[in-house]
Amino acid sequence: MDEMTGASVDVVLPCLNERGALPWVLSRIPAGYRAIVVDNGSSDGSAELAATLGAIVVREERRGFGAAAHAGLLAATAEFVAFCDCDGSLDPSLLPGLLAPVMAGATDLMLGSRQPQRGSWPLHARIANIVLAWRLRRLTGENVTDLGPMRVGRRTKLLSLNLVDRRSGYPLEMFLKASRAGWAIAEMPVPYAPRTGRSKVTGTIRGTVTAVRDMSRQLKSAAALAADPASGPVRARTGSEEQV
Repeated sequence: MDEMTGASVDVVLPCLNERGALPWVLSRIPAGYRAIVVDNGSSDGSAELAATLGAIVVREERRGFGAAAHAGLLAATAEFVAFCDCDGSLDPSLLPGLLAPVMAGATDLMLGSRQPQRGSWPLHARIANIVLAWRLRRLTGENVTDLGPMRVGRRTKLLSLNLVDRRSGYPLEMFLKASRAGWAIAEMPVPYAPRTGRSKVTGTIRGTVTAVRDMSRQLKSAAALAADPASGPVRARTGSEEQV
């Protein structure tokens, strides 16, 4: 627990013009959790509103999901850190369920696997996600179906990954490096609702193309490492067996 704030979990909420969603999102933060809203250059007063609603506000001028997410991770001081979108599509009140296996030591990184509700996930983004998950299963052997933004891990372990991507590839880099480090990775289904306001990433075709481009760099690098015997162990799972 963070002795300065009493928070056991810091919730990182990357934010770019999410004023309409902030009241609901912050009202759903569980007791004992601290909201860290990372303002990524909002022009709608999101940062000021978040502060009045009790959140810690961090400003990250460098645009990019990864830049905002990592700034929040660096600002966190609690033992556990959760990540969640700030647009109302994901419910932070579900975080204790994702956290429990991590606290128990059964899982190192818990991912929220998005279960779309009507109108929440454009077809082009859903197809891109299915293809990505398929490639990740083949590359890492991890039983992953979605690389969604809701996730939980221990702060010190997350920092040890030395994440460098500051764009859309940040969640993928976290997953790939965690897998390569031998972390226990699991996922749990979470409802995925239509976002509040206009989407800036996967809700648009341009945003999806940008995300695919950023993630392709991570996949290319990971594939090269997997093909190099000198680069270290690569896990491959077949059924319930694990080989190194």
